[in-house]
Amino acid sequence: MDQLKLLIGTLDENDIIDLKSFLNKKNKRLDVKNIKLLDILKTDDINKQKKLFSNDKNLDAYHALRKRLSENILLFISQKAFESSQNDTYEILRYLLMSHFLFENNLEKLAIKSIARAEKLALKLEQYSLLNELLLTKLQYAHLYPQMDLDQLTEQFQINLNNLQREAKMNLAYAFIRKHINEINLQGKIINLTDLIGNTIQKFKIATVDFMNYKSLYQILFIANEFAAIYQNYNLIAPYVRKTYRYIQANSSNKEAHTYQHLYILYYIANFLFRSKDFAQSQKYLLEMQGVLANNNSYLPQFQQKHQLIWGLNQYFTGNREGAIETIKHALTLKSSRNNPQEIDDLTLSLVLFYAQNNESKALHFLSKLSHTDVWYEKKYGMLWIIRKNLMQILVYLQFEQIDLSLSRIKSFKRRYQSYLNSIKEFRVLQFLKIIEKYIQQPKMIHDKRNQEEVLALLQMEENKDIFNISFIAWFIAIWRKETSYQITLELISEIQNENLPVK
Repeated sequence: MDQLKLLIGTLDENDIIDLKSFLNKKNKRLDVKNIKLLDILKTDDINKQKKLFSNDKNLDAYHALRKRLSENILLFISQKAFESSQNDTYEILRYLLMSHFLFENNLEKLAIKSIARAEKLALKLEQYSLLNELLLTKLQYAHLYPQMDLDQLTEQFQINLNNLQREAKMNLAYAFIRKHINEINLQGKIINLTDLIGNTIQKFKIATVDFMNYKSLYQILFIANEFAAIYQNYNLIAPYVRKTYRYIQANSSNKEAHTYQHLYILYYIANFLFRSKDFAQSQKYLLEMQGVLANNNSYLPQFQQKHQLIWGLNQYFTGNREGAIETIKHALTLKSSRNNPQEIDDLTLSLVLFYAQNNESKALHFLSKLSHTDVWYEKKYGMLWIIRKNLMQILVYLQFEQIDLSLSRIKSFKRRYQSYLNSIKEFRVLQFLKIIEKYIQQPKMIHDKRNQEEVLALLQMEENKDIFNISFIAWFIAIWRKETSYQITLELISEIQNENLPVK
């Protein structure tokens, strides 16, 4: 895709107005065409080059203009972010720049006060790299301020270097594990999470105390949630969630200093509890997340749709279907160019489920909005997402008697993913497809007791007690029970929560 167009797409209308003003101030000549190019790129005009240049000989000039526009937009974004951000990290940078100016103008006392304010913030936020820059600045100008205690400064510097090294090791470990998680998701590698984390801790010589901060716990929960989603078994990550519970309860006074990590931790815990079918506790953490967002509006664009998705799903699986639909539809109205496309598609896929489970053909309408190719979804969202989307398509087409489309999807799905599923020993999906194919060929088979037992046996597998797998299995049970799959799903969830045997 055109990277310049994508970059322009991150700006809203007010940003564009400010950008044009910024470009006008930078333009030294009246014949500069950067604003004209900006307008053309915003309108998707396929003849944009011809409108700017009269012949093909000016192709180099066109690309040079694009490059300069791209660089100016990046400069504009960086300046705007620095000037307008209320983020404490930017505040540290402002104090740092101010201190350099004050030192260079022989205002040492004011410079030291500026650095002291920045140091206090940097320590609170555990911004060790910025604290390192502040301490280096104090060393650089120590000769101008005789009252400075060099022994104390040396000790501060050494403590911060240790913290910086510890943080660097954690970031290396995080990157190492993320790489392996991607290989699980995109290449089908089979990796034990506990062994992976244990080996990584040993490889980078990380102590237990290194994990005990908001940033590290956020990183661990991200990895754990990804791993659990891939294997559709959230019991695998329960130990990591319990550790996080204990930490945030013991360090609640410091959470305001780590709002970004705190929001993600609340989100991951809420998601874990939802997938574990502990809906009341999940909603409790979502309410806490909502409170944090209310006090930090700058984080709303990044977290609001995440929050609304889990909130809507909690509503749906506790019987409030109408409330869930309203929540998800409202979340979709919040979309903008700054939103993550996967979040939009997750919301859309949720509506497909909500309508399909209640035999409403609106499911087909929302399914049609997921129009990218399987290759595109694989690359962007991973194998698990596209497999779930394909299964949803197959069932929805079959439910609304679009048999040919359903069979076509089964054929293409098996051709593309059967060898992959076999290679990772993921036989549940293939078994599920086998039942679907058998039902298409012999619709009456679903009323045969042996076939019903085959479907019910799927519920005995721990992995199939995942809330979304339950929803798929409920589709078959609903046929012979002559109820909606939503009714069956709620019943199965209740029985699993109470540790009863599946319905027959």
